[in-house]
Amino acid sequence: LYNLVSSVVSYLGLLSFGFGSAYMRYYSRYKVDNDEKNIAKLNGMFLIIFSVIGFIAILAGIILVFNVDLIFGNKLTINELSTARILMAIMIFNIALSFPASIFNSYITANEKYVFQKSLQMIRTLVNPMIMLPILLMGYKSIGMVVVTTILTITVEISNIIFAFKKLRMKFMFSKFDLMLMKEMATFSFYIFINMIIDQINWSLDKFVIGRFRGTVAVAVYGLASQLNTYYLSLSTSISNVFIPRVNRMVAANDDRRELTNLFTRIGRIQFILLSLICSGLIFFGRPFINMWAGIDYDDAYPIALLLIVPVTIPLIQNIGIEIQKAKNMHKFRSWVYLLMAIGNIFLSIPLTKLYGGIGAALGTAVSLVVGNGLIMNLYYHNRVGLDIKYFWREIMRFIPA
Repeated sequence: LYNLVSSVVSYLGLLSFGFGSAYMRYYSRYKVDNDEKNIAKLNGMFLIIFSVIGFIAILAGIILVFNVDLIFGNKLTINELSTARILMAIMIFNIALSFPASIFNSYITANEKYVFQKSLQMIRTLVNPMIMLPILLMGYKSIGMVVVTTILTITVEISNIIFAFKKLRMKFMFSKFDLMLMKEMATFSFYIFINMIIDQINWSLDKFVIGRFRGTVAVAVYGLASQLNTYYLSLSTSISNVFIPRVNRMVAANDDRRELTNLFTRIGRIQFILLSLICSGLIFFGRPFINMWAGIDYDDAYPIALLLIVPVTIPLIQNIGIEIQKAKNMHKFRSWVYLLMAIGNIFLSIPLTKLYGGIGAALGTAVSLVVGNGLIMNLYYHNRVGLDIKYFWREIMRFIPA
């Protein structure tokens, strides 16, 4: 039930419209010129934008809460629907609060203060189960989980705000906004927004479809595999995310194709070494691990996890390329390709879910990932973005025997 509700509420994250990536691009442009005044204007503009988005999220969330029975259909019991309303209300408050707070996190990232940022995330990750387990043992179930998550989120956001003001001397200016810049950012962000929709479809729609046709037990099994996939994704992005400011500076300064290809390949090699270890470990030991961790009832999570994790390895070792596209303002093509992938995923996943349950849903996602990321995007990187993909794959192939 927790997984099912969160998969629906997560769609409200689309309201950010991709402005977070736009902030990094334009901040880097001003930082290269040491233009503190325009950085302050940028901060003010984004704080207003995200505050408005947070308010819209609350309004949209109220509509969702009052229509829970229409959203989840007849697969949930009356008690489950009642709990779902409470879960949804708390999650909506959580996500609405995160919008205006995200500007401070983006500012910390842009200044490359990763020790503070990652330490805070690590503390949150460690504290979470220490609080969550007693809450669950006391019988508060999914509602207790959501309350704990919300409290931790608020604590982290307040810490980010204090750090941004006290240590980084973050400044805001709420006057004389550049309307032409706003229009340019809106165009830039629109295509990132399309990508966000696609990400939500690829990683959240499966749970919703399974919930509609197979019920909450099947969602729980798929949710376990999805959780492993989320860990896998985070291992990759934790490496590439720290290079986002550098990529934007490199493109803003000289846009040297050779330098970008070398960075793209170096990061990809490191990601491949780490991910291939995890992936091969899952292939050989995944089933007994899942049975020991979650129980024999979750055995089907093993093939689902493989169908999600193995195909996604290709885009994960190339995800710094996404930031290169954004920095060059060449991410439009990827948006349209991913939109077609998402549509294909929907048409594949619904009939496959009816036939094979969670395994069918994962298979639909796997096919769309292989075609879109494995083939089309690699051709685009090589022919249009200017990255030497042949060199990249030669370097990766050297590691495959090991």
